[in-house]
Amino acid sequence: RRKDYEQGRFTLAFVGYGNEKTDTVVELTHNWDQKEPYAMGDAFGHLAVAVPNAYAVCDAMEKEGIPVPRPAGPMKGGTRVIAFIEDPDGYKIELVERD
Repeated sequence: RRKDYEQGRFTLAFVGYGNEKTDTVVELTHNWDQKEPYAMGDAFGHLAVAVPNAYAVCDAMEKEGIPVPRPAGPMKGGTRVIAFIEDPDGYKIELVERD
């Protein structure tokens, strides 16, 4: 499945097997206005995990001392609620609220 976000200037593509509500899906992002080519390196952007309530998960993470650099709220150019937490190595993990 693919979804374009004109206002946010990006496209999301979802790749996986089975039903997205119950099975694993990888989300790929294409930023339309990328000025420089993506550099190939030994890291990656981030992982995304679907959660039933991003606001509640962020509250629980903050109580445990886990950094929440982007609190729960609507995504840029859309209405889906997302948030980002940070692992001990500084990698971002996106929380995507299920429909």
